[in-house]
Amino acid sequence: MAGALGAEIHGVDLSREVPAAAIRSAFLEHQVIFFRDQTLTPAQFMAFARCMGQPVEYPFVKGIEGFPEVIEVKKLEHERHNFGGIWHSDTAYLAMPPMGSMLLAREVPPFGGDTLFASQYLAYESLSAGMRRLLEGLVAVNSSAKADVSRTREDRIKEQSGQSREFVAEHPVVRVHPETGRKALYVNVAHTARFTGMTDEESEPLLRFLFRHQVRPEFTCRFPWRAGSLAFWDNRCTQHNPVNDYHGHRRLMHRITLAGERPR
Repeated sequence: MAGALGAEIHGVDLSREVPAAAIRSAFLEHQVIFFRDQTLTPAQFMAFARCMGQPVEYPFVKGIEGFPEVIEVKKLEHERHNFGGIWHSDTAYLAMPPMGSMLLAREVPPFGGDTLFASQYLAYESLSAGMRRLLEGLVAVNSSAKADVSRTREDRIKEQSGQSREFVAEHPVVRVHPETGRKALYVNVAHTARFTGMTDEESEPLLRFLFRHQVRPEFTCRFPWRAGSLAFWDNRCTQHNPVNDYHGHRRLMHRITLAGERPR
């Protein structure tokens, strides 16, 4: 779909037996893959997810009835905030962030609501040798309380009732992908607060540079949704950003998160 990452896969009905090995290979090569016209029931969506990994419950949002690992990602007509509306890697504030995530479009607005993806392989590989050496030994502190804009509708309700909970995890700034062996930048503006052993003020200049650098246009692709579209991204080497440009319209997606490992 673009020079950096992303591929659309045709000729596959995910409600039936799927070529799991071929899909997995495309996923690892392209970092995010897309399907169109998938009229999946929640059970069929779960079956496909199990072919690709281990579905897990999302820490802040209750799943739909009968399927605790399937959550609704929605923005209603009167709302101004969207779910995760900033560049980020999913739940980097967990000790073991997810391997990947799947998003299936149920209802889409008449315009807008695209999702941007950015390759963190390219973000790392395009840095100078000196900057790569500097980053190799750094560890980042990630917090679920870092960015208000990335909170879900449910997060805001819990915060107002005093029931919110903060998650904090430390991860290497440069992580090695456990399957491809490639290195990727692993900080993000939504969750990364500072470097371990440094203050926020000391960390801020370098983090500000990295946050700008890692989403340069040449590292990205853009996906326009239709009802029945499905995206499956590798959370270990990508970031994503759902564009919040459809105020006054409803958008409803179903998401499944797949278990990951501790970043190394």
